[in-house]
Amino acid sequence: MNNKLTLSINQSVIQHAKNYAKSSGKSLSKIVEEYLKSLAVQEESDEKRSSLTIVRELKGSVKMPDNFTSYEEILQDARLDKYLGK
Repeated sequence: MNNKLTLSINQSVIQHAKNYAKSSGKSLSKIVEEYLKSLAVQEESDEKRSSLTIVRELKGSVKMPDNFTSYEEILQDARLDKYLGK
């Protein structure tokens, strides 16, 4: 569903934007909508990138025991203890 939005923008910016829209074969509303969508996508990407940076920084900060096999095996052993009392 589309809604109207009122913006206050410098007249010369509006004229340049209208010329750009005309030359690209798109409406000015469509160009603004695409730009706003790209900001939201970029923000999500930045959040993911930030999380990955934290993970990379933490990588190697914990020394695992020499007899460590895998997370899956530890989880399986914990489940066996919990449900079967082994």
